[in-house]
Amino acid sequence: MGVVLAVAALNVLLGSIGVINERRSRPLTEAERARYVAQDVARRWHAWPVGMVFPEELQYTALGRARQYAHRVGVAPEAACTAALDPQVSSVLGRYGCRTVLRATYIDQTAAFAVTVGVAVLRDEEAGRRAATELPVDDRVGVRPVAFPGTITDTFGPAQRQWTGWTGAGPYIVFSTAGYADGRTRQSVPPEEALNSEMPPTAQSIAGRIARALVEPPDVPRCTRGDAC
Repeated sequence: MGVVLAVAALNVLLGSIGVINERRSRPLTEAERARYVAQDVARRWHAWPVGMVFPEELQYTALGRARQYAHRVGVAPEAACTAALDPQVSSVLGRYGCRTVLRATYIDQTAAFAVTVGVAVLRDEEAGRRAATELPVDDRVGVRPVAFPGTITDTFGPAQRQWTGWTGAGPYIVFSTAGYADGRTRQSVPPEEALNSEMPPTAQSIAGRIARALVEPPDVPRCTRGDAC
């Protein structure tokens, strides 16, 4: 009986030591650090306030590397992927767990262009990478424009978009679509009249700023309980 009690006491002691060690702060492993970053990035679409996802003012790079500012006209309600994206795109993203799409519309500094940016939220970063390889290469499809009545964008709809693009960013695909703020349609632009050369880089730069912010690595604590190991 004495031997049994001694063994039992030793097991309790060892178990207690294990609990103490588990509760002590220790350095995070590389896998834990990567998981921390992935989880932080993946939740930003709903954890961040709208002004962080879609800032009211965004600096972008125009032709000649000139720094200009785009202004947010409005933010649309969260929408289903099938409602916010063209069918050719939503059918692809649907296979990779597209959860929702956030959209906002901007105007460039000259108020010549309207740009809708759409953030499609996929199930994880791997899904984002795989979906990106299957998206159609077609500047006529992507995110559907959002117009805001009573503003300079009130005529910006599917017929008015002149160019559409996208960029992958972790578990997100960030789309942009641009058109003239004066309401002219794509069909009304004669084939011999080239698209304004500033429109695509402006839209790409605006969307790029939003994409980069969404996947900017967070500060990762060094230890399981902060920075004191």
